[in-house]
Amino acid sequence: MTKIIQFNTARLLLRQWKASDQAPFAALNADSRVMEFFPNLLDRLASDEMADRIQSQIAERGWGFWAVEVPGKNSFIGFVGLSIPAYEIPASPCVEIGWRLAREYWGKGYATEAAETVLRIGFKTLHLSEIVSFTALSNRSSRAVMERIGMQKTDENFEHPCVPEGHPLRLHVLYRLSYKQWSNQFA
Repeated sequence: MTKIIQFNTARLLLRQWKASDQAPFAALNADSRVMEFFPNLLDRLASDEMADRIQSQIAERGWGFWAVEVPGKNSFIGFVGLSIPAYEIPASPCVEIGWRLAREYWGKGYATEAAETVLRIGFKTLHLSEIVSFTALSNRSSRAVMERIGMQKTDENFEHPCVPEGHPLRLHVLYRLSYKQWSNQFA
């Protein structure tokens, strides 16, 4: 049986998903501001299917896009974690770090705080040699998080294979961080 990784940061708990996370996750995925840099909003069925996939990946590997909660304040604010993209990008095969938080939790440093700890888990516990991240070229907020956690922008911009041709969000920017770069900065 795979041991599921769960951990705390200074203010957050990152954990396996629960059935009670699905309703707030669906609300998050239906928020046009949260989903501004995705090609479309997710309806309840698509959101629940995504949550089920994420939960299954964590159960299988012990890690993934962990549910994030603010202990004592909110039992679910979104996700932060690691994933293996199911599609080809210039860095493939790779492990990506990503996040999606409810809008009312933006601007509090939660994404950065959780992502810094996720990088530590990825490099120190999972012994990954590199972690990547990517987003739509115009997503300045996520790019700022990537830069705060030490990721390096590459010149490997690419057209995201899951975004329709001609869509304004198709062009993505790729960031990379090797274990060596991370350990020189943060270890």
